[in-house]
Amino acid sequence: MNPEAGKPEILVIDDEVQIRRLLRVTLEAAGYRVREAETGAEGISEVTFRRPDAIVLDLGLPDVPGGEVLARLREWSQVPILILSVLGQDDQKIAALDAGADDYLTKPFSGGELLARLRVMLRRAQPSDDLKVIRFGDVEFDLVRRVILRDGREVKLTSKEQALLRLLAVNAGKVITHRQILRELWGPKAEEQTQYLRVYLGRLRQKLEATPNRPRYLKTESGIGYRLVLE
Repeated sequence: MNPEAGKPEILVIDDEVQIRRLLRVTLEAAGYRVREAETGAEGISEVTFRRPDAIVLDLGLPDVPGGEVLARLREWSQVPILILSVLGQDDQKIAALDAGADDYLTKPFSGGELLARLRVMLRRAQPSDDLKVIRFGDVEFDLVRRVILRDGREVKLTSKEQALLRLLAVNAGKVITHRQILRELWGPKAEEQTQYLRVYLGRLRQKLEATPNRPRYLKTESGIGYRLVLE
């Protein structure tokens, strides 16, 4: 098993090379995986395709203001977001928190405080105790460790396959519409791209269902969406 697989991934969106370098050293030393984006547009793209566990977002980006990046992400994603800014006035903090940020840290900052705030955000985002492990058939999905076992053997899923399975798992028994899934996994501009779902559901069924052509757990609700049946 890849030893990196169970580590939370943090996306740093900041245009300052020195800040990104400092954050990478601090976060990796604390056991996190780190990805970087130096513009708002790049950051939004990374969130869309990589699904990080949390984001550290600078407000002073060169292309898209950090506040706008935050607003765009909150249209379709609830990923925990920690704002970094040299602007420490109360009205700016309040505006960022009201717009959907989970926390706000003013530059310069200590590594210890940054890590403490990230730990709090990630704890809040963790599934409840009864949702930490989802089981159906001979499949076991550990949502915290992000490990999928089938008949006791690990199943390798791509990041998108796992994100889709996770979305269905935390809403087990409920029908998730095509639009909801596409918006959550690919962003608001992908709401009509239902062919994505057919491809990824097909892959999940091949890997997790005993009879992929007659799925028992990964069900299609014709014309509406999909649901995961737990038995």
